[in-house]
Amino acid sequence: MTDHLSTHLIHHPYKPPEGFEAVAPGVHKASTVIFPNVHALRTAEWKDKSGYTYGLHGTPTTFILEERIAALEGGRFCVLAPSGLSALALVDMAFLRSGDELLIPDNAYGPGKAFAEGELAAWGVTLRFYDPMNPADLAARITPATRLVWFEAPGSITLEFPDLPALVAVVKAANAGRARPIVTALDNTWGAGIAFQAFELGVDVSMQALTKYPSGGADVLMGSVVTRDEALHRAVLLCHMRLGLGVSGNDTELVLRGLQTIELRYRQQDATARELSAWLQGQPGIARVFNPALPGSPGHEVWRRDARASACLFSAAIDPAVPQARIDAFCDALRLFKLGWSWAGPVSLCAPYDVPAIRTLGWPHAGGLVRFAAGLEHVDDLRADLAQALPLLQA
Repeated sequence: MTDHLSTHLIHHPYKPPEGFEAVAPGVHKASTVIFPNVHALRTAEWKDKSGYTYGLHGTPTTFILEERIAALEGGRFCVLAPSGLSALALVDMAFLRSGDELLIPDNAYGPGKAFAEGELAAWGVTLRFYDPMNPADLAARITPATRLVWFEAPGSITLEFPDLPALVAVVKAANAGRARPIVTALDNTWGAGIAFQAFELGVDVSMQALTKYPSGGADVLMGSVVTRDEALHRAVLLCHMRLGLGVSGNDTELVLRGLQTIELRYRQQDATARELSAWLQGQPGIARVFNPALPGSPGHEVWRRDARASACLFSAAIDPAVPQARIDAFCDALRLFKLGWSWAGPVSLCAPYDVPAIRTLGWPHAGGLVRFAAGLEHVDDLRADLAQALPLLQA
């Protein structure tokens, strides 16, 4: 071809033989995709995964992960995004236009609420919050302008488990006779396709932060949007294309690897969280413990009816007599529970929250709150860590 080394190395003719298979899928990295001829360049189609056109629109690696996440969720179509928050925002932008109205549960993920209060409000979308534990409240807040209703099960931080079928029924009743039906979307990061499958409970769109359980390593950011309806999927897919959202081959590889152990990790961390929740309830300085699997936690009976498992999260409402300084000192004194955001990784985490500051419709508890995420450490060691720090919560 050429005597010039640089050209020879770039255009080297060797191709490895076909037929190689291994447990891990191959990691394909590309911006440019090479075509054999002009006809192939002009006719390749990526939207149905029948071909490749540009790295941003998919590679064999990302197509494999999308198919596996769709299977995990019990859906048909999946789109990947660079983070959970970007996946959430993608759903908003795919289905909302200026003049539309968005309803979000008051206990939803904070950054998702902030996106609606910031960007969506500036684009002319009206935001209203509703009480997810009261389907009648949702029904009362739906208007002719309502276009998208978010659900979250359980609620972020305080972990109330809503009656999703009842909330979905409210929206379906409101959709009767509408030219533009209201779309229902669930942040299913907590359920992860393990505790329950969103589509069995009637939602239209299921979004996950793959950063959490599908990854499991606390070392990658990614999100997904899964649907069963082809028209809804196409709306998400085309918005995704126009926004230029993409994920890297290396990050996709990490999520594919983590996905193989998701059910084992989910159930182990669930068992640890349940044991610690039951033990922590009634300890000095603890007013109440929130975990959908814990009897007495808000929505526990609905969780028992609709879910097959719980997750790694549990939260403790602190005795109102304990000042915030002592709550902070308690968190600082923990040795195995590290201070940090996110969850579902191998390391246990905790963080104090000022719940009234992030709620619009009120919060009945007067004291502070600490959210815990059980990692993969032994439950006895985690219990001992909590026990050694609990004296700091005595008023």
